[in-house]
Amino acid sequence: MAKIDTDVYVNKEDIGKNLYRNKTYYTLCIEQDVLAKNQDEADNLFSDNGGINHSKINKDLTDANNGVETYMVDANYTDSGKTEFIGKVKYDDDTFTQTLEEAVENEDVYIDTYADEDEPLQLTKIKLVPMTAEEEDKNAGVVRDKDGNVKSEVTNG
Repeated sequence: MAKIDTDVYVNKEDIGKNLYRNKTYYTLCIEQDVLAKNQDEADNLFSDNGGINHSKINKDLTDANNGVETYMVDANYTDSGKTEFIGKVKYDDDTFTQTLEEAVENEDVYIDTYADEDEPLQLTKIKLVPMTAEEEDKNAGVVRDKDGNVKSEVTNG
């Protein structure tokens, strides 16, 4: 006589009843968000720190009433979608009609869903420094005499 492993309790009143087991498959979807510098870093963070905590997949997850007992609970990875860009964290210089400098000072940030994934940081500014007159002349190939007059190329002096 072989005994079966089950959590169903039987007694003499159950003589003649049959034990049935049903295996039901559920599709579980977990959608998680992470802040990262780029998609590769996000994928690594999801892989290393996200997903499902398998220690929580146990009999407490199930409904077991009126003589129904849970024999086994398991979860297996099957597939995942492509990591999707949602938005970029930016200083809010639009909502409250404040300047970028004011938004930085107020630490007023938000996630801009209209931003491009690869757009530069707001604080990356190109500061244009005007050229000196000498630099402009040098770039233009102009040579001046001691009085500031342009020397003729023909006379060379």
